[in-house]
Amino acid sequence: METILKKERLSEWVAQIGARATVFAPAFADGIWNFCAVAADTKVEFDHGNTVRPAKGFVFPQREVLYRFRQESGKAPELMETLPAAAPTVVFGVRPCDGRAMVRNDKVFTCGFNDPYYQARRDQVVFVGLACSEPPSQNCFCLSVGGSPHSEDGLDVLMTELDGRYHVKAITAKGREIVEGAAALLDKAQAADGKAAAKAHADADKHPQRALATMEKVAAGLKEHFDSPKWDELARACIGCGACTYLCPSCHCFDINDEITSNVPLTGERVRTWDNCQFPDFTMHSSGHNPRHDTGARLRQRVSHKLLYFVENHNIQQCTGCGRCISHCPVGIDIVRVATEVSGQ
Repeated sequence: METILKKERLSEWVAQIGARATVFAPAFADGIWNFCAVAADTKVEFDHGNTVRPAKGFVFPQREVLYRFRQESGKAPELMETLPAAAPTVVFGVRPCDGRAMVRNDKVFTCGFNDPYYQARRDQVVFVGLACSEPPSQNCFCLSVGGSPHSEDGLDVLMTELDGRYHVKAITAKGREIVEGAAALLDKAQAADGKAAAKAHADADKHPQRALATMEKVAAGLKEHFDSPKWDELARACIGCGACTYLCPSCHCFDINDEITSNVPLTGERVRTWDNCQFPDFTMHSSGHNPRHDTGARLRQRVSHKLLYFVENHNIQQCTGCGRCISHCPVGIDIVRVATEVSGQ
């Protein structure tokens, strides 16, 4: 389903959706772009590069309560599950790299075992993507990991900026629902509009990006150079802050802890929070042994998980080439450079 939205009617569409769902869109605050809740009178404009924080937080929040518990003296404990409440959400301005990350996250949380907390949020969120007319960052490399500036993967709607208008393509049933609901604001796309969108996509593909070797070559190189001394050399500057994984759209490691809120009666919450493979205690055993005790081993794990282990398990690279881990690393560690140097490409 393909339609046309005039740019001056974008805020009208957002306001219409906001009457029945919570709407988020990129907004500039404190010097950075991030997804923010949109008020009814907010003027939405798509002049952002990419948000600092990825869209994964809408389906996999940084902290969530799995259940609450209570036990009174001499009685059996009570468990109270806390599945996410119904909260229809529409997120505008999602870049294709974040959309493709949702496909990777789906494989982790819904294949083999269906995580009910993740699934409940995934079912309620509509991702409205915005195709990139040029790389949002000098560190983008989506083309090297099988993506594109106009990929539809993981998105419900894809918007492409044209002259004075947006080409709006509904991809999923959820996407069609919000597009059909805005019939009064949208015009039917004509053949010329489709050609203009195709040209915009082709032009976007021609913009230079960072380059990696093929998925097969990188994976083979990482496997062959598992014990390379370059890991320690390239990780020497790492301070273990974890920004690379917290800002990654497809990193998904988590920890689960019980947080006690009172002792009499005993009450508390079982909480899931993001964890980070770059932290020294991520692999610490109760015996005191740590199989990844140095920064080189931890960097190797992060890069190999993205470009080797996930490939072995799912036949796709986990990395979507957004470049956030490069742009926001305080010491300049660069996954493209690391993978290229270590794998001998």
